[in-house]
Amino acid sequence: MQPYIVSMQHLDLSAEEAAALVALLTRTITDDRYPLSPRVRTLKAILAKLRPEPVREPLPPPKVYAPPRATRQ
Repeated sequence: MQPYIVSMQHLDLSAEEAAALVALLTRTITDDRYPLSPRVRTLKAILAKLRPEPVREPLPPPKVYAPPRATRQ
């Protein structure tokens, strides 16, 4: 591992600094011409660490509908 990367394991950012970084990453990701490139995937992973997605409740199981029964008349 390169020495400058080891020293950056923990960034002590203020709320304003974190917001600026999130805005910059978001703008860079949306303006990129190649949204599936390794560079953009790396930026998205960094953004997910700075602004994690909220935990969503699982969806209820799908309802099973039975066809109507034929009745004799």
